Amino acid sequence: MFFVGSMKSKHAVIIGGGLGGLAVALRLAAQKWSVTLCEQGHSFGGKMNFWSDRGFRFDTGPSLITMPWVFAELFTAAGAAIEDHLEFVPVHPISEYVYPDGAQFSYSASMPEWLETVRNLDARDLDGFLRFMNLGARLYEVSKDTFLRRRPLDWPRPIDARILRHLPWRYAWGNYHKTVVAHFRSPHLRQLYDRYPTYVGSSPYQSPATLAVIPFIEYAFGAWYVKGGLYRIVESLVELAKDRGVEMLLDSHVVKIECDGKKVTGVRQSDNVLIEADIVVMNGDASYVSQMIGPISPTSPTGLISPISPISPISPISPINSTGPINPTSPISPITPNTAFLPHHERSMSGFVMLLGIRRTMPELRHHAIYFSGDYEREFSELFNDRVFPNDPTVYVNAPSRSDRSVTPGEGETIFIMANAPANDHDKWEEERIGEARRRIFARLRASGFPEIEKDIVASDVWTPEKIGSRYLMPGGAIYGRHSHGWKNAFLRPPNKDHKYDHLYYVGGSTHPGGGTPTVLLSAQITSELIERYERE
Repeated sequence: MFFVGSMKSKHAVIIGGGLGGLAVALRLAAQKWSVTLCEQGHSFGGKMNFWSDRGFRFDTGPSLITMPWVFAELFTAAGAAIEDHLEFVPVHPISEYVYPDGAQFSYSASMPEWLETVRNLDARDLDGFLRFMNLGARLYEVSKDTFLRRRPLDWPRPIDARILRHLPWRYAWGNYHKTVVAHFRSPHLRQLYDRYPTYVGSSPYQSPATLAVIPFIEYAFGAWYVKGGLYRIVESLVELAKDRGVEMLLDSHVVKIECDGKKVTGVRQSDNVLIEADIVVMNGDASYVSQMIGPISPTSPTGLISPISPISPISPISPINSTGPINPTSPISPITPNTAFLPHHERSMSGFVMLLGIRRTMPELRHHAIYFSGDYEREFSELFNDRVFPNDPTVYVNAPSRSDRSVTPGEGETIFIMANAPANDHDKWEEERIGEARRRIFARLRASGFPEIEKDIVASDVWTPEKIGSRYLMPGGAIYGRHSHGWKNAFLRPPNKDHKYDHLYYVGGSTHPGGGTPTVLLSAQITSELIERYERE
């Protein structure tokens, strides 16, 4: 048991051992904080996790990364060199795209190769592609030292005035899909670039055009894989954290954030053990904090959203926030997700994932491949308006064993198959629903010419939105928390420092600046800098 008074250094408790929590832990340890990291699950990493069976090893979360220098910066901040721990491998081509009409091509990371592909699709789109990349480049120049490095409402610095010269006044302020249409005539290229808002769990038909920065970042800085699987990143960070004295707790389910008035003082675990702290950092879906902290009036704001952004009223407080006496020997009930804290219409997409170990080796597979649905707009209408699993889903196939044989038992392939799904609390993913989703996915793959593999499956695991939500405490399995539809959700995400409670901070994909592995690490950097600014003696 850790008590603040027993140490000279200040004590930080981090709720959640995902990528953001690990990154904050390392940065605070480097600043001489005493750190306790509480992870509710059996392993660290959060959504960046792994599963293995019969010699097949799978990443269960992200399958590629970009902006690798952001990872290197974290290792440097922790006093380590990334090349001593991880081997980054470029993925070339970035992906294979397969369409219902039989069209198929590689999205090459080589500019000459890709321009030749564009020319073959529609020569008029050569100029459109270059203009679209220029749009993304200008958005990146504006955001790289502002939005991605600081919280949105921090006062501008003098240098920011010079940055604003890069601001694209045309196309960047409208609808993402309309901006894609304005740059491309080929229906294949339109569908390809419409896919990028899904990187943050959103629809291209409802997202702002500023998300055009995502395809630019991927193309300009490349898609990267980590030898041994992306979970090697987590394993390396855990090793560094332990070496630097971070107390790493697994199966540590924090159910309450303790306060003295408006000051956070620690956390209480499900076994009712109190861990005192000078600061608390939430690395989990920010919408759950209002259920963990109290007492709060059912109609008062949570402090999770900028004052200029409207928020929904909060529903009644869960019994764990009762102000009555607590039996020190009695366990506390775990948090039960409550839809009012993140309404369904505000949620990003979830996913239906199959992890398949295949007995035969399949050299014809690409590392990444996308098998598009026949009606993309209808697919997103089903996901966000009807809130049902698509009748004809776009299917993502990731076969890391094509680049890294160490993730197989020697022969065979590791195949990660995913289709987008709505994040609904009411959906019960029982055998019949799972079977129907699987049937639709294989129907799309079969129609697109994907080889038959079902008879060769020797290892398998299925992740449904229900399982994702339960395992990682994400409402309905919403992988990125709030979607990025509209300016408020895209740019005024829950802040890194709480507006209402002192000594309470946030990190991760559901907070600023948003989802994606490098963005989560930038969130950790912003949060650590805010802690350094506000928690000095």
